[in-house]
Amino acid sequence: MADLLNIGMSGLHAAKTKLSVTGHNITNVNTPGYTRQDTVQGTRTPQFSGAGYIGTGTSLLDVRRSYNEFLTTQVRSSTSLNSDVVAYKSQIDQLDSLLAGSSTGITPSMDAFFSATQAAAEDPSNIPARQLVISEAEGLARRFNDLYDTINTQNSSINKQLVTSTEQINRLAQTIGGLNDAIANAGANGSQPNDLLDARDEAVRQLSTYVGVNVVVQDNNTFNVSLGSGQPLVVGNTVNQLQAVPGRGDPNTFEIDFVSGGSRQNITSALSGGEVGGLLRYREDALKPSVNALGRLALSISEEVNTQLGQGLDLKGQVGANLFKDINDPSLTGLRVRPVATNTSNVSGDMRITDTSVLTTSDYRLDFDGTDFTARRLSDGAAMTVTQGADGALSFTDSAGRDQGFSLTLSGTPAAGDQFVLEPTRRGAAGISAELDQADQLAFAGPFKGEADLQNKGTGKITQPSLEGFTDNSTPPLAGLSRDALAAVSQVGMRFDAASNAMVVDTPLPPGVTVTMLTADGQTVPGGVTPGQSNDLKYSIEVNVGGVQQSFTVSQSISGRPENGDKFSIDFNKNGVSDNRNALKLADLQNKQVVGVDPNSANSNSGMNFNNGYGDMVERVGTLTAQARRDDVATGAILQQSTDSRNSVSAVSLDEEAANLIQFEQYYNASAQVIQVARTLFDTLISTLR
Repeated sequence: MADLLNIGMSGLHAAKTKLSVTGHNITNVNTPGYTRQDTVQGTRTPQFSGAGYIGTGTSLLDVRRSYNEFLTTQVRSSTSLNSDVVAYKSQIDQLDSLLAGSSTGITPSMDAFFSATQAAAEDPSNIPARQLVISEAEGLARRFNDLYDTINTQNSSINKQLVTSTEQINRLAQTIGGLNDAIANAGANGSQPNDLLDARDEAVRQLSTYVGVNVVVQDNNTFNVSLGSGQPLVVGNTVNQLQAVPGRGDPNTFEIDFVSGGSRQNITSALSGGEVGGLLRYREDALKPSVNALGRLALSISEEVNTQLGQGLDLKGQVGANLFKDINDPSLTGLRVRPVATNTSNVSGDMRITDTSVLTTSDYRLDFDGTDFTARRLSDGAAMTVTQGADGALSFTDSAGRDQGFSLTLSGTPAAGDQFVLEPTRRGAAGISAELDQADQLAFAGPFKGEADLQNKGTGKITQPSLEGFTDNSTPPLAGLSRDALAAVSQVGMRFDAASNAMVVDTPLPPGVTVTMLTADGQTVPGGVTPGQSNDLKYSIEVNVGGVQQSFTVSQSISGRPENGDKFSIDFNKNGVSDNRNALKLADLQNKQVVGVDPNSANSNSGMNFNNGYGDMVERVGTLTAQARRDDVATGAILQQSTDSRNSVSAVSLDEEAANLIQFEQYYNASAQVIQVARTLFDTLISTLR
């Protein structure tokens, strides 16, 4: 009877434990990360008797998790990947809507400005039409400013999210470290603390929503969790930290530091996956290139418009003033150079934009080793050749000899190891503003006028001269052309020489004026003329007035049949109130390919016009947005699939557990009945012996 009683008791104990485990499963059906548990049961050692070995009951060997390490790791990695994509998509959706929106994008304001310019060109003396040009210029500048501010606000939001995410990473790391310690202590008796293991797996899964991690299981069943390129976040119960801090080169762009004890390491470029990885990837792939492209466009519009106005005359006969703020205003040049926070010297810098047409959308890093400067373009890592001019200014060219469009002047000599972040276009959209407020100061007239002598015998006709460009050789440099230099070009005469079939310059010329005939496109003789067809003429004019020298190139064409000795002249256009030649050139800037030009290309159309320059940026962001949306669907499906695979093994099924309850209840009742039988037999035996 004692054996039967022990057998029944062992079954009763086993059934009770199974019921407890089943109840534990049911109550944790909604607990995140919980893994279904079941019992492992085995027979006790049998006893030998004359009839053979007789069983002695059952024993519970273990309470184990229905756990698959591969599936858990798969869920962790797909969670990290999906969180990265979700964070990236949430940001780039905003940027895409901002750039492409009719009420927020640049294109409508740009079109309105050039439409107003075209309308004013049709009636250049109309003051309201001129005033509309100024108003639209102000609107265009504000649109650039507003767009920059909105993008900068998004950058600030990313900084705050990085701070919040790193705080959550540190909290979860502390949790994992504490659970590692508890698991190691609880597992000292050889059994596994299932609920602690589940809690740690869930903490690691939550950690992977913030950043990609690698997990290595140790002999004592603790986890070592590392980041990026192997930085140990958790080792046993030792926990390190991440901190989001202002960037060394740009305090407005936060970086991620790995902090271990008293040491600190910048690991921003090494992190990937999770929310942090998605935000960093978006900032590098989309945000920075977009704000730089926007700045490049603002700089190009400002410089091209100002330069064109500087080659014309206003209603008062003065050389045109700038419509937009000078792109090399002292208030802007210093903002383009950022000394790195770890520099040992106090050297600062000023950057002048020398050619907006060849500017890229990249930032640069300048290093000084104590003797030489080296530079690298950050967008593609390309090394730059740094050349120091006689004035101390540094210029930059790539391996193909392409000028980068800016020069840098440092305030002193940096110390060895100093670094500088160069941002030629970063704040271009923030710095643009309309400066001109007087409509009569818009230079819509051409600076020169040309005419044929009334005494000419032939039928030759000459077009109005067009100023194609100017070279400012004065010291210090002038903002544009000098009115005195233009006015010095008074009654410069040319005549047709039939012997050479060319236009030749009459002498003497006005004081300080030199005119040199140039070879026009398709001609072999300077000033060459073929009677009976249209002939392009090109010549350079150099003027030295009061010691200030300026040079400019002029072009025009002659048609008809001039006779030998026929005279033509060019003169300063001092009364060109109704002249719209420069206004037409200003309107034509909309289609001029002056953005992203390759200076070494033989193709004159290697660049983009303003609309295409902005459209290229919008298209790039749109492509990235479409890819992010596809990635969101794909990674969401992968995460769902891996979660379902894990749940098929580890999740609690209420139907299954309900069936187990009935089964184990019957098991418990049957074991109790065995005990009842043993008791009845024992009572019968006692009654027989009385």
